[in-house]
Amino acid sequence: MSDDDSGAAVAGPDGGLRCPWALSTEDYVSYHDEEWGRPVHGDDALFERLSLEAFQSGLSWITILRRRPGFRTAFAGFRIASVAEFTDADRERLLADAGIIRNRAKVDATIANARVLVDWAPGDLDELIWSHAPDAATRPVPKTLSDVPAVTDESTALSKALKKRGLCFVGPTTAYALMQACGLVDDHLADCVARQG
Repeated sequence: MSDDDSGAAVAGPDGGLRCPWALSTEDYVSYHDEEWGRPVHGDDALFERLSLEAFQSGLSWITILRRRPGFRTAFAGFRIASVAEFTDADRERLLADAGIIRNRAKVDATIANARVLVDWAPGDLDELIWSHAPDAATRPVPKTLSDVPAVTDESTALSKALKKRGLCFVGPTTAYALMQACGLVDDHLADCVARQG
């Protein structure tokens, strides 16, 4: 956070203003500048983000970010078709893997979600998620962190739609974090160098 804790954009090492959360570690700076808020498409790519957001629930994002390579290895690159075929032996392997978060409910949810998604038509997950993107022209641009919501009407609707289609561990807060991470919304602060619009 900034020295004044106002939640406004803060100058980074290069002098560029950034969202305050992005400056606590080099990992965050890179993720913030190059990934967060950039459009993500493709069922497998969105399944990965959805799964990682679920694993993040109750933890800091940096914990997940630093373990992302381990997650990708453990979950077969988050290829839906591969994860859908995971067996009880794979589940036990995951629960013993120190390279990921070994939370039984989250591991089970990831496998269960893949088993649901494998029966969807190609592109269905992408289409469903992106159909909940709000109109950027009607969204106020956040000036400070206090202007950034944790849940919106759109994330609540997305959560309900995903649950209705059989997915789990996809509450409204997780759905909104997914929307932020995958570029459905641009919650970079108004003065942030990474803001697209």
